[in-house]
Amino acid sequence: MIQNSNHLSFYRDSIEYILNVQSSDGAICWEKDAKLDPWDHVEAAMGLAVAGEKKASREAYYWMVNNQEEDGSWFSEYLDGVPSNLKKESNFVAYFATGIFHDFLINKDTEFVEEMFPAIDAAMHFILSMQTEFGDIYWAKDENENLLDDSLITGCSSIYKSLDCAEALYRLLGQKFETISRSKALLKDALLLRPERFDRNCESKERYSMDWYYPILCGLISGNDGLQRIRGKWDQFIVPGLGCKCVNDEPWITIAESSELVLALIKLDEKQKAESLFNWLHQWQDKEDNLYWTGYVHTDKKFWPIEKPTWTAAAVLLAADSLYNFTSGSELFLKEWGSLY
Repeated sequence: MIQNSNHLSFYRDSIEYILNVQSSDGAICWEKDAKLDPWDHVEAAMGLAVAGEKKASREAYYWMVNNQEEDGSWFSEYLDGVPSNLKKESNFVAYFATGIFHDFLINKDTEFVEEMFPAIDAAMHFILSMQTEFGDIYWAKDENENLLDDSLITGCSSIYKSLDCAEALYRLLGQKFETISRSKALLKDALLLRPERFDRNCESKERYSMDWYYPILCGLISGNDGLQRIRGKWDQFIVPGLGCKCVNDEPWITIAESSELVLALIKLDEKQKAESLFNWLHQWQDKEDNLYWTGYVHTDKKFWPIEKPTWTAAAVLLAADSLYNFTSGSELFLKEWGSLY
């Protein structure tokens, strides 16, 4: 076991890195002067919240409010503060609610939730407008506002978790939540009972590890069903002593996916297995600055790509929090929150 990995101080270099990458307007790009996407920006804000960097984390959420489009969405990518990819991806938009609920779990600050609520509500209206009659949610709109006719297991699983967090926030503020709750139930039925609705117009994403563990991570599959799902493909995706592969037919270990799998394992009460997997990941820190690389191609013994994204650092922080309970946000992915408020 890596010494002191169960103490927040172990991750101080990752925390400082996210802070240093963050711009004065609150934006958190992948790396300094690199692109920003809303999902990873929120993930980085959540990492800062775990670190106790409340002000910086909230500046990231203010960036979201200040850059929200009239329809409640955000563009898929920004460069130097300007939209550089004009698609609008549904799971990117929905994740804002997950971030704000995470802030609430840590800070118990209802006033901040109230301040963020108009932006949350607008984002939820956008998401509901993307839901089909079958319950699945279109993955994106293109630059001409045309719906892209497909739905993705990982993306919709992430949206399901965001709807759960949104429902909790609506209930917390005494707002009408029934439409959110109904949409969440329809999405769950689609994900569990309508497999034909996913990857219907593109190649199956089954080879990606996220399609394997995201339904567990986001609360759709649990208990024995979840354990059977994990065990069924463990040998396809896990390289013992190294981590979780991004795709089952490539020798590429990725630190963010491995960290998310840690969360899914904890949710299944597989904490010992989760901690073992998590502690494999610290070998993928750059020895010069202690920052985590995106991934490692184990057959070539090379890091690839040569980048250390803020969102990878944040994913590690979220996994560490769930393992070692640094904050009261450590159970974010471990419970269904919608009916608890």
